[in-house]
Amino acid sequence: MSIVTQTTTTGENLIIQGQNFSLQGTIKVPGDKSISHRALMLGAIATGETIIEGLLLGEDPRSTAACFQALGAEISQLNTEKVIVKGIGLGNFQEPTDVLNAGNSGTTLRLMLGLLASQPDKFFTVTGDHSLRSRPMSRVIKPLTQMGAKIWGRKGHTLAPLAIQGQQLKGLHYHSPIASAQVKSCILLAGLMADGKTTVTEPALSRDHSERMLTAFGAHLDIDPETHSVTITGNSQLTGQKVVVPGDISSAAFWLVAGAIIPDSNLLIENVGINPTRTGILEALQMMGADISLENERIVTGEPVADLRVKYSQLKGCTIEGDLIPRLIDEIPILAVAATFAQGTTLIKDAEELRVKESDRLAAVASELTKMGAKITEFADGLEITGQTPLTGSMVESYHDHRLTMSLAIAALGSQGETIIQGAEAASISYPNFISTLQLIIDN
Repeated sequence: MSIVTQTTTTGENLIIQGQNFSLQGTIKVPGDKSISHRALMLGAIATGETIIEGLLLGEDPRSTAACFQALGAEISQLNTEKVIVKGIGLGNFQEPTDVLNAGNSGTTLRLMLGLLASQPDKFFTVTGDHSLRSRPMSRVIKPLTQMGAKIWGRKGHTLAPLAIQGQQLKGLHYHSPIASAQVKSCILLAGLMADGKTTVTEPALSRDHSERMLTAFGAHLDIDPETHSVTITGNSQLTGQKVVVPGDISSAAFWLVAGAIIPDSNLLIENVGINPTRTGILEALQMMGADISLENERIVTGEPVADLRVKYSQLKGCTIEGDLIPRLIDEIPILAVAATFAQGTTLIKDAEELRVKESDRLAAVASELTKMGAKITEFADGLEITGQTPLTGSMVESYHDHRLTMSLAIAALGSQGETIIQGAEAASISYPNFISTLQLIIDN
């Protein structure tokens, strides 16, 4: 087995030579990206000092930190040991002298819009990289506008760059057409300074990191799990906290699938967040027959955490759909890889949301895995994958999508011959040491 990185004029290639081997060892994955974003944001708008341990050092949280520093918060140098955020309190953003740049991070841009829109008499402009400027912002701009926000942008005020004139917002009850933590979180953050109460009702439960952290920082929330509704009361103050960020289950997913599909593998992934709104990947893999066990379960600053052990097993196809989709939306590319090694057919439905991620992930997954020999049929809202068709190394493209990059790397492990992943530097967006970790468990 060999893994080589190659620098080119257009980026970095990852070259993986597949062969017979097993994966062994203990892995620590980077801090949870969703929690890292929220810790930086809430620390910035709270009063007092917030201490963050285990922060993800990927590009996306760096974009969040840079934006909130430009808005007036003091944030120490980012590291995994301890980051100190000196908050400025609600309503105290300064007007930046330049455009706020969210980079590749949809979470940064969408959540930040809720806060910027609720800053009366202040003006902000925001943008992102080429990918983010093509991703739909209307899903958050529509409810914000209903609250009284004034936001302008391209394509009928739906695409970045965006201009925001802060207003005194009014609470509303928003029935979201999609289960999206970004939409829900944006509205809840806007509701922090809105008049009255703001409620978001979703068709299914999306990840609840914002609710947990807002409550810990002192916001008043009422949660109704039966109706998938959450209500926040405006004009409450937040107080800085200590936040310990668990390992990201979305990053652990790559190793869960790798351990499940490579014969004789046995991996232990330590300190992984197992928030119930994020464990769809565990349920889906267990439906497929994966040998996964949870060890040392515990609670760390309000979030459930465990060590995950995965051993090789023969997977079987299944149907992944409905309410399960919002709880594993980011893991569908790597689940598609698992499906190519499973017996029978796997059907993924209700996942049209993947078309507006960092890439059109349904199209990209189908295209690149097909190049390697997979049998995949693409639908408007999902994929049908016929398993146990041998994969062969090929030249594949990352689309500058971090999750696609890492999914293709895991597929390459079980392929015959050499796979070259173009644009592999995208992995650093959420997992800066992915390649070195991959090398570690192979060398063991």
